[in-house]
Amino acid sequence: AQEEMGKVQREYLLREQLKAIQRELGEESEEQATANELRRKIDEAKMPEEALKEANRELSRLEKLPTVSPEYSIIRTYIELLASLPWSKSTGEKIDVPHARQVLDHDHYDLEKIKDRILEYLAVRRLKEERVAERLKREAEAATAEADIEGRTPTQPLQSDEATRQINREPILCFVGPPGVGKTSLGQSIARALGRKFARMSLGGIRDEAEIRGHRRTYIGAMPGRIMQTLRRVEANDPVIMLDEVDKVGADWRGDPSSALLEVLDPEQNYNFRDNYLDLAFDLSRVMFIATANALEPIPAPLRDRMEILELSGYTEEQKLHIARNFLLPKQLEANGLYKEELTVDDDALRRIARDYTREAGVRNLEREVGSLCRKVAKQIAEGRETPIAVTAEQIPEYLGRQRFFQEAAERIDRPGIATGLVWTAVGGEIIFIEAASMPGKQSHLTLTGQLGDVMKESAMAALSYVRSNAVALGLPQNVFEDQSIHIHVPAGAIPKDGPSAGVTMTTVLVSLASGRNVRSDVAMTGEITLRGKVMPIGGIKEKVLAAYRSGIR
Repeated sequence: AQEEMGKVQREYLLREQLKAIQRELGEESEEQATANELRRKIDEAKMPEEALKEANRELSRLEKLPTVSPEYSIIRTYIELLASLPWSKSTGEKIDVPHARQVLDHDHYDLEKIKDRILEYLAVRRLKEERVAERLKREAEAATAEADIEGRTPTQPLQSDEATRQINREPILCFVGPPGVGKTSLGQSIARALGRKFARMSLGGIRDEAEIRGHRRTYIGAMPGRIMQTLRRVEANDPVIMLDEVDKVGADWRGDPSSALLEVLDPEQNYNFRDNYLDLAFDLSRVMFIATANALEPIPAPLRDRMEILELSGYTEEQKLHIARNFLLPKQLEANGLYKEELTVDDDALRRIARDYTREAGVRNLEREVGSLCRKVAKQIAEGRETPIAVTAEQIPEYLGRQRFFQEAAERIDRPGIATGLVWTAVGGEIIFIEAASMPGKQSHLTLTGQLGDVMKESAMAALSYVRSNAVALGLPQNVFEDQSIHIHVPAGAIPKDGPSAGVTMTTVLVSLASGRNVRSDVAMTGEITLRGKVMPIGGIKEKVLAAYRSGIR
């Protein structure tokens, strides 16, 4: 221990001697050079008054501390963060609505509702900027005229903070839709149309509130939150920030990140956002936040209320063909080192890939299959095959293997007591088969299997009650299902299922079972049933219809 103390003392004495020698020679010490460099960065950062005062105060503390002090590195890191934040750096170009329309149309097919909403925002922002500029000009002219009359120097009116906030108030958009429909790429296109920088923040699995707001500087290893880190990285105070997977934010004993997002996503509050590490107000009102989610239900109601929900539906087969032809195929040709003239894929071949090798609402797997086709062709060319190579629908199995998906609806409905239903999931629409069987019993009994939720179980009970109470009107015996046990099963028993929309399908299954007639194999159904036989409206219609179409139901 004494040796260690002696070593520390010797090091301290040597450092003091070095400082004395540098002073004699008129040289700048390392500590002084660091302080001067930080002062230069502070001056160049163009901070607001509050931040500038804090930065200078911390710099004064830093100059009084020895470099070996643990607090020295903490203060230095804090000052470097303050100086590197984009307090006054903007990248947004002058708004050009026709150019923005051109960019959005070039990057994305269809999605007219989303594009119109973005263009509306751009038009409103441009008009607000022009109107505020005109008003300030009029105020300046009036001040000049008044000063001339009174014989004094005119004072230029300053643009008020409230006027600035009115211009900078950005909409908080939330794109909701199944995977692969273009939510993230749409955010990138919006940034390009606005002439701004783009940053993506993945929120999936975040459970610590400090990930958003940062840690207080009293903790060892404290860091600013993701918002501040992102702004520091993009070096601009007006980027487009995409909050990916906002529906997958969790909560535990460390706090609720979705509650921290409330302040970030509220236009009335985010101009004064305080990160715990920074402990200073930072204006987020110039940032355009875009959230993405696969489903709305998991998003807390207060957070959902702060966002404008824009739903992206799945694509039809014709839309997928257009996207594959104009976007996916050219992209994969370039990614795999092929020239456009070396490979041609006809429309029927692309349709077959979409129909027989993928079953999805979006086009993510379709892009993978097109990429696989391009790689196979690239290998053939490298082995000496002559070009150009034309791929037809009949040749697709040679490149992609056996067909993976089949038109299964017609094959499954081959007896009474089975019907096709339509369901909506976070990854798009799907078809399900609902089966029913009856067995003799001493009293009527209903058994439900397939890991059904409470709402779906109640739908089955309502369906059975409707069929029994309206047996004669349905052409069934008055005592239908009397002294019989009814078993309703929904296959894929490992997957939990719930919701009211299977009620009409269950009713059809029970009528089919009691009458001995098959349900048509080319018909699928969805809807909530009441005890009066009314079919109630439900959601997710487009996704469900597309799922039926993909499965061969017409």
